[in-house]
Amino acid sequence: MAEITLVAEAGRQVGTRPSRRQRTAGRIPGVVYGNGVDPISVSVAARELRAALSTEAGLNALLSLDVGGRTYLTLARELQRHPVRGTLLHVDFQVVDPDREVSADVPVTLVGDAVELHRADGVLEQMLFALPVKARPADIPSHLEVDISALTVGTSVRVGDVVLPARVTADLDPEATVAVGQAPRVAAVEVAEGEVAEGEGGAAGEGVAPAAEGGAAAPAEEG
Repeated sequence: MAEITLVAEAGRQVGTRPSRRQRTAGRIPGVVYGNGVDPISVSVAARELRAALSTEAGLNALLSLDVGGRTYLTLARELQRHPVRGTLLHVDFQVVDPDREVSADVPVTLVGDAVELHRADGVLEQMLFALPVKARPADIPSHLEVDISALTVGTSVRVGDVVLPARVTADLDPEATVAVGQAPRVAAVEVAEGEVAEGEGGAAGEGVAPAAEGGAAAPAEEG
């Protein structure tokens, strides 16, 4: 994975008002931390940061952060966004060692055509949209493709079935479900309605004893 260079300005003032002024000036406040580095308050150009995080690698893009002439290899973590507008308010840059594994969430993309599932009018349901993995920073994949071609009603694809690139390991229970083939929704509704109807019928018949031969139904015994 190629590195993206960003120039950061150190020594920014911390606090709500200074941060607001930074954002008004087109810069995003942040902090550099990790891997034996004392936290450094920085700011980066908002446009450049958005471009860096809009590549195929997304939030797992390797960022070479130039801070006052010193370079740190980082990953963007803990992005804070405006609750309404969704604009970026603050970002933490985690310093990483290129030779040590880090944790990352990698997007999951379903590929293939579940022919048998479609023939049975089944429903494909994706349960996992990002898979936590461990890998060296340069080995983190941009996404993972999961083949669902063999899915049928009642079967699933699990984390243990996902084919991972070399030097990448899943950081999740192998039995966790990625995608599942569900029964047709109409059939599921009919079964549910049938169960309700049976329950109501049973309730209506409670307390009535069988009819005596040649006569009316006898009252149910109390107690």
